[in-house]
Amino acid sequence: MASLYQSDFYAWTQDQATRLKKAAAERVNIDLDWENLAEEIDCMGGSERHEIESRLIELLFHLAKLTWSPDQAPRADWTVSVLNQRDAIVSRLEKSPSLKRYPEEIFTHCWGKARKRTAAALTLPLSRLPADCPWDLETQVLDEDWLPPAPESY
Repeated sequence: MASLYQSDFYAWTQDQATRLKKAAAERVNIDLDWENLAEEIDCMGGSERHEIESRLIELLFHLAKLTWSPDQAPRADWTVSVLNQRDAIVSRLEKSPSLKRYPEEIFTHCWGKARKRTAAALTLPLSRLPADCPWDLETQVLDEDWLPPAPESY
């Protein structure tokens, strides 16, 4: 069990929550708050998913600002944020490999959130930004060496 905890935290949380719920149903005679304990462990796994979602939205938001903003001054900060978000996502996925496909599952949702934030931040009509994300998740968004080209003028 310790090896699963170390190799895939999310899978461990889901397994432990299931085991606790089963033990509670079998009325194991230990004075623990089984139901809430199982729920808290389950929530720990959920926080892993939330962290990935939050980081992916922020990553897409800064990639979009790099793509559609003509402002030069904040570009370095946006680039650093892109690098930080990528590192954090990769770190979470390494800690919980069972979530490897999760970014793909939420990609469209995250782009929708980032698109709205970008339009608001750059005071652009939402229609000026593509409805579908213009970048590929694996080969661009999560690629540590890829950055969108700066806009010539917008």
